[in-house]
Order: sequence, then structure tokens, then C-alpha cells
Amino acid sequence: MQRTRRTAAGDALTGLILDLFRLNSLLLTGGDRLVAGLGLTSARWQILGAIVAAERPQPVAWLARDLGANRQNVQRIINDLHEEGLVAFEANPHHRRAQLVVLTDKGRRTFEAAMDLQAPWVNRISEGLLVKDIETVHRVVTALRSKLESNREAEERV
Repeated sequence: MQRTRRTAAGDALTGLILDLFRLNSLLLTGGDRLVAGLGLTSARWQILGAIVAAERPQPVAWLARDLGANRQNVQRIINDLHEEGLVAFEANPHHRRAQLVVLTDKGRRTFEAAMDLQAPWVNRISEGLLVKDIETVHRVVTALRSKLESNREAEERV
């Protein structure tokens, strides 16, 4: 059986993917350190951010979808955030069992404190990088994410 060889673009993308894996690990570790004093982890912070970014309260399944994450993992973290008083649940008029997740005042203050820590941190690590280069990488990552999401949706329809 003959193996399919990667194209030049496939080789370049493989190298990028491997570096993105390493970068993701470093970002999660750095984020964990940054917000540990607030009682957060990168995962908790990310979920608080998804709640803030949503235009209206959403059920856990929608938050998980928006994050590209596993619903069960998001539910577990949401439950932890609820126990700590950072989020609350509201009745969902469209679905009795899928409650809506909302930030509490404590949750909003905690998220804002995390973002206050994030600004000097991100400014420091962006030093020496060109904005146009960052924007180019962002476009490439967004295009790759879009392709992967479309692929996943097509596979789920089959």
C-alpha cells in the first residue's frame, strides 16, 4: 500500500499545527498562572469569557459549541463555577431542562479582574511582533478553523 505524500502546503501546515499544539500548552500554563490568584484556571476563564461574549444567556450546550469544546467538560466546569458563586442558572423559556447560564456579580468582577491582569501580560508578549503579522496569522487560523468546522458538520450529517 502506497502512502500518500504531503504536499508542500501540507508539510508547512503540519509544522504549524505542531507549533500551535506547543503554543496552546504554553498559553494554558501561562493563563493558569496569571489567574490562579483569582481562583481561576484558563479553562474557567475561557468559559467566563464565552458567557460575557454571548449576546444573551445561553445553555451549556451552546456555550460548548461556541468554544468548540465537549459539552460534558463545559458542564463540569460550569457546575464548579456555580458552586463558587461565579455563575447562576436561569429558566430557559424554550427548553425546560437546558437552563441558561448567567454571570453573577461576583463572576463579572472576577472576569474583569482577570482581564485587568491579561492586558499587561498580552502587551508584554506581543512586544516586537508586527500587528500585520499577527493579523495574518489570525486570518490563517480562522480559515483553518472554518474548514475544520465545516468538515466536522459534513461528517456529522453522514
